[in-house]
Amino acid sequence: MSMEKFDKRFGMIAIKKGFIAFEQAYEALVTQVTEELDGDKRRSLGEILHEKGLMTTTQIDGVLASMGLL
Repeated sequence: MSMEKFDKRFGMIAIKKGFIAFEQAYEALVTQVTEELDGDKRRSLGEILHEKGLMTTTQIDGVLASMGLL
């Protein structure tokens, strides 16, 4: 994956906007991968961060808008 694409990823944008810390993004990624490996439905990073109380829906929408997804 190129660095340009990595910079556009949800977690990186959320960190750059100051919504979450690197450690929180990492923890959410671990949760996402673990759930998927356990055969659970893949959840978005935003959904996991929201469930953990680390991001609001407004912040998630802001990140998605920055990614051109809203």
